[in-house]
Amino acid sequence: MDHSNEKVFLRIAEALERISPPEKPLTDLKEGNSYIWKSHPDRLIPMHADSKISLNLLVGIEEVKKQLLKNTLQFSKGFPGNNVLLWGARGTGKSSLVKAVHQIVSKEFTDLKLVEIQRDDLRSLDRLLSILALVGQGHKYVIFCDDLSFVGEDNEYKILKTLLEGGIVEKPDNVLFYATSNRKHLIAREMVENEQSVGISSSEAIEEKVSLSDRFGLVLGFYPCSQKQYLEMVLLYRDAFNIPIGKEQLYEDAIEWQQARGARSGRVAWQYILNLAGRLEVSLDQSH
Repeated sequence: MDHSNEKVFLRIAEALERISPPEKPLTDLKEGNSYIWKSHPDRLIPMHADSKISLNLLVGIEEVKKQLLKNTLQFSKGFPGNNVLLWGARGTGKSSLVKAVHQIVSKEFTDLKLVEIQRDDLRSLDRLLSILALVGQGHKYVIFCDDLSFVGEDNEYKILKTLLEGGIVEKPDNVLFYATSNRKHLIAREMVENEQSVGISSSEAIEEKVSLSDRFGLVLGFYPCSQKQYLEMVLLYRDAFNIPIGKEQLYEDAIEWQQARGARSGRVAWQYILNLAGRLEVSLDQSH
């Protein structure tokens, strides 16, 4: 690079640094009960909006609701809890359940914090745990990773495996890890097939990858909903948000929406309600 150009770029970088607002120092976790973890630079961003989908609006998953709520409550009370993997079909309420359970439990146990981390930031888990140890004395944390899976040459699964079973990335007693995934074993089929084609110890490598879900103490399965459950969902949403539409018209409209989407799930039911509320000019902020 030409020396004069290098000086120009250096001056630009210095100018940008001067006009950039300084990072707000993180001294406590009192701004909210939910945070998003971002790396580069490392920071916790408070989230203030609660989910509109409360626990009682999640239907067709009664047993998994009961298990996740019980696990989260006993952890919040200071007793042992399990790391949890929620796996199954798309749109079946996995992430909504995690947020709804946290929302209801944290009203009674305000020191329970939900910290969401993206899969691409798993490499920074050790730094996140260090920060939580420094600024979060007296709190309990559910670190939540939504839509977790591993493909290609991903090695982040090794970091997660170490976190779940103890090691360099030591998981403190006041931390649980909750994850959702479309795959029970978290590992893409092509990763397993690649391991089978290389190395004399490929069977051990395969076992290490496909058994990752075994490191979760609680594994909860979610399955596609029936037509009856789908219609029960939209009816619950209608009543919860006081949407002015008759039951017969609601069902007819909801079935037409489902058929146009070519899918039937809790997510499709909620997307229909968003469309319906918009058309009828009903604010969903008027929720119960």
